[in-house]
Amino acid sequence: MSDLKGGSLKAPGLRGPSDLPIVLASGSRFRAEMLRAAGVEIEIKTAGVDEASVRDSLRAEGATAEEVAIALAELKALSVSRKRPEAFVIGADQMLECNGIWFEKPVDRDHAAATLQALSGRTHQLISAVVVAKGGSRIWHSTQAVTMKMRHLTPEYIAAYLDAVGPEVQESVGAYQLEGLGAQLFHAVEGDYFTVLGLPLLPLLEFIRTHGLLMR
Repeated sequence: MSDLKGGSLKAPGLRGPSDLPIVLASGSRFRAEMLRAAGVEIEIKTAGVDEASVRDSLRAEGATAEEVAIALAELKALSVSRKRPEAFVIGADQMLECNGIWFEKPVDRDHAAATLQALSGRTHQLISAVVVAKGGSRIWHSTQAVTMKMRHLTPEYIAAYLDAVGPEVQESVGAYQLEGLGAQLFHAVEGDYFTVLGLPLLPLLEFIRTHGLLMR
């Protein structure tokens, strides 16, 4: 795996006729790994967006979780696109909503435990948005939502789970990673697996193909 701060992973035979660069405006290792594993050559350029401030402001204006996810994804993409106008810049964001409450990545173990207790036995939604910008303008976007049905978790189970996963629990909204031990937290998941991981990957790949960046 290439360094997330830059560079790209070559995928011989998958590149399309266009040699324009693709830039991921995110420091998320999960999104970078997804794209690279799918054969997309990317550069990494994190966007300087104050996500918490934007989220709070939009909520005060009555925005929905989906609208916030799209807005944050667009801000990230545009921030980098203005500096790299020749590139296709990907911005992404994910929101977790449960009974009208928005959840964020836990800042520590206690926060993670409180998040899991709040989600225990309930159904919540993960909403993932992706925006592509070029030349400082948005040219495409997509959103997808997944319904997550969490089983009832005892305090003892939550403590054992957090012991097992360690600090990585702070990397994901909801305090779980479905591709690992987080799968044990759920009764059912209704929707696209990649969306759970934070990126509507299949629509994005189709967009990339239509612009000659991957073989059709």
